[in-house]
Amino acid sequence: MTAGRVEIDPENAASDLVSLVLTLIELIRQLLERQAVRRLENAELTPEQEERLGTALMHLDGAMNDLCAHHNLRREDLNLDLGPLGPLLAEHPW
Repeated sequence: MTAGRVEIDPENAASDLVSLVLTLIELIRQLLERQAVRRLENAELTPEQEERLGTALMHLDGAMNDLCAHHNLRREDLNLDLGPLGPLLAEHPW
């Protein structure tokens, strides 16, 4: 690497990009899940809405597992270390 320039290996760049995109998707998924739990705890949903929301979150979780497996990643691989701030993703999203 020279000053002011970053040399990128195309094979690693693609893998790193997939990892970054899946990390962002997982972060959004966890935020949605936390919001859903808050709405459930505050009794803001009808039983039908609760059922649909639970089903949707289960499908989304399964899709994330499938995407990670397809790209040879584990969910733990998506958790970026932010140094003194700690990990990006919650271990348990609720």
